[in-house]
Amino acid sequence: MKAMFLRWLVTGILGLGVIFTVSSEDIAKPEPKAATLTQEEIETILDTKFSEGKYSRRGADGCLRCHDDTSDKPATGIFDNIHGKSANLHGPMNDKQCEACHGPANNHARNPRKGQVREPMITFGPNSPVPAEKQNSVCLSCHQDAKRSTWHSSEHAFEGLSCASCHQLHQKDDPMMVAEMQADKCTDCHSRTKSDIHKRSRHPIIDGVMTCSSCHNPHQALNEASLNWSTVNNACYECHAEKRGPFLWEHEPVTEDCTSCHTPHGSVNKALLNKRLPMLCQECHRAPHANVAIPENDLRVRGGSCLNCHNQVHGSNHPRGQTLSY
Repeated sequence: MKAMFLRWLVTGILGLGVIFTVSSEDIAKPEPKAATLTQEEIETILDTKFSEGKYSRRGADGCLRCHDDTSDKPATGIFDNIHGKSANLHGPMNDKQCEACHGPANNHARNPRKGQVREPMITFGPNSPVPAEKQNSVCLSCHQDAKRSTWHSSEHAFEGLSCASCHQLHQKDDPMMVAEMQADKCTDCHSRTKSDIHKRSRHPIIDGVMTCSSCHNPHQALNEASLNWSTVNNACYECHAEKRGPFLWEHEPVTEDCTSCHTPHGSVNKALLNKRLPMLCQECHRAPHANVAIPENDLRVRGGSCLNCHNQVHGSNHPRGQTLSY
């Protein structure tokens, strides 16, 4: 009897060991990865869908069943901006609605079978598997005008940016179209400029009085620094017309390039100057003073510095203005 009890005990212990071993193996076993598509497969599917042109009958109503305000990818905000207005005769809501940009829905709304993925559509933004060039081709099919005619050779295009890297269409306010928001979006990449526009001497960008696009056109590459004008000086003269000239007595750096003396986004020095006075003037004017020897620490070059006398530094029309003092 005792021997039989010991056999049962040993058998039970061995059985429990097998159970725990199997259970631990099941726990340690990794879960199967969800099915995914490569970028090439996604592009092939999208090309096929566009060639077949199987658009849905329900339009935006079908999309909003999933992409409502409770979704992690809500799309209802589009109805608060120009793209979602039916009064916009050239907008997507007067054509194929959501599918005008995202392509034919076809079977996208159907739940995928086990081991399969949902049929893809064109998505936008830096995290999209769709190449930026294809994303932009959708936008440029409507937004093709003089301001965007050279987009393909622009600095932003060469950097591989898509339109949706900056523009947001599924929300009420596109940050690039709101003065108070535009600079924040631009300086996400242009970090040095973000520092400059907060310095003591600056253009009123953070105040919403002007924007980055007041001077720059990010969609073109014809001009230096993507300016809206052919030269830096012409850009400055748009607001500072009194500096344009021509003057009877001109200051050469003024006619050549405003940035010889000024930094456009912001400076720790007054009047957006590259350096404090008189050091800025002395970069060019190193020779002794023409008529009188003035030591560097003389009161006449302190404070207002050279401008104490030469106050018409941008040019003068006075008959005696050769020294830019009148």
